[in-house]
Amino acid sequence: MNIKTVKKVILAYSGGVDTSAIIPWIIENYGYEVIAFVADVGQSSKDLIDIEKKAIQSGATQCYICDLKKEFVEKYIYPIVRIGALYEWNYLLGTAMARPIIAKAQIDLAIKLKAFAVCHGATGKGNDQVRFEMAYAALAPHLKVIAPWREWNFKSREELLIYLQKRNIPIAATIKKIYSRDENIWHISTEGGDLECPWNAAKEDCWMWTTNPKLAPEIPEKVFIKIKEGNIHSVNKYELKPLECLKILNKIASRHGIGRVDMVENRLVGIKSRGCYETPGGTLMMSAVRAIEELVLDKNAFQWKQKLSLEMASVVYEGRWFTPIRKSLEAAGDILSKDITGEVVLELYKGTSRVIQKRSINSLYSKEYATFGKEEVYDQSDAKGFINLFSLSSRIKSMNKNSINKKFSN
Repeated sequence: MNIKTVKKVILAYSGGVDTSAIIPWIIENYGYEVIAFVADVGQSSKDLIDIEKKAIQSGATQCYICDLKKEFVEKYIYPIVRIGALYEWNYLLGTAMARPIIAKAQIDLAIKLKAFAVCHGATGKGNDQVRFEMAYAALAPHLKVIAPWREWNFKSREELLIYLQKRNIPIAATIKKIYSRDENIWHISTEGGDLECPWNAAKEDCWMWTTNPKLAPEIPEKVFIKIKEGNIHSVNKYELKPLECLKILNKIASRHGIGRVDMVENRLVGIKSRGCYETPGGTLMMSAVRAIEELVLDKNAFQWKQKLSLEMASVVYEGRWFTPIRKSLEAAGDILSKDITGEVVLELYKGTSRVIQKRSINSLYSKEYATFGKEEVYDQSDAKGFINLFSLSSRIKSMNKNSINKKFSN
C-alpha cells in the first residue's frame, strides 16, 4: 500500500491510556495514517521522555512535539490572571485554558500536513470534548473530527488497559492505580479512582506537586511580587519573563503546600465530577493581583470586574475561547488592569498565603479619609444628607405602606 494515498489523521497525543489506545484503534477500524501531535505546555519532563518512540510503537507514523509553554503563559494564562477568572470560585481553569492553545497548534499542523481529520482522546462525559471541538469548529470547520470515546465499544479505562496489553503497547497506568491526570505549567489535576466517591478523602498519592501542609516548613516565608498593569513581572526583586515568574512561584508555593483544591464541580454536560487540583504559583499570582485591585479600583469598577471575572470563567470553562465574547471580556479586563500596578508581600505558611503588605502609586486608599482620628478632609456632618438621599426610597415605601394601612383601618 502506498502510504501517500492513505488519509492522515492528526491526534492530540499525550502518551496516556486513552490516546495510546486510540492510535491502534483508528488504524484497525479506519485504516487511516495516524500522526501524533504532542503539545508541550509544561507537563513533567518525564512525560515527554521517549514519547515519540512510544507513539511510533503504538502505530503512529510520525510524532511532532511543539513547545507551547511561553505562548501558553503569556497569551492564555496571564489574561486570565488579569481578569481573575475562577470557575465556581475554586477552579483556576488549568485544563480549560490549555485546551484552546493545544487545539490551535494541532489545527496548524493538520493544515500544514494536509490531513483530512483531527482526533482527540476526550471522553463523551467530559468537558474537553467540547473545548477541543469548539476550537476545531472556529479554526478549521472543514476538517473531520474523530472522537473515539463516542464511537468505540470500550466502557472503561480498565478495558483500554487490557486492549493495550494484548498489543504489547507499554503504559504507566495500572488497573490498581488508575488516576486520570492532566498537567501543564499552571496546574496538575487528578481525577478518577478512589476520588470518584466524594466520601473518600483524597490520599496523599493524589497530590503530585505540593507538600502536605502538615509537613511544610515551620517557618513562614515572605514572597515579594511586583505587578505592572495586572501582570506579574518581578518575584523577590528579580525581574523575570512571565514563564519564569510562574516557574519560581510554583516552586516556592509548592514547598509550603499552597494551591490544593478538592472540589465537586458542575461539568458543562450536566454531570457533577470531583477533581483535585494543584495550582501553587497561580494561587499566589491571583492573590497578588487582587490585592492591588483592592487599592486601585473604585467600588463600581471593582464590582464590575467581579462580574467580568465570573463570566470569563464560564466562557473559558465551556471552551468558548475563540469567540467574540472571550475577546471582548479580555479587552474589558485589560482596560480595568491599566492602573493595577504595585507591590505585594505574601506570607506563606502551611498551606496558606496571606497578603501582609501592599502598595500602589495609583492607590485610591487615603489614610486621611479612612482615619477615625481628627482630620479636616471629611466633614462627618455631610453624611446626614447622604443617608437621607440614600434611604429615600425605603422611607417612601414605608410611608406609603403606613398610609394604606391607616386608610383601610378607618
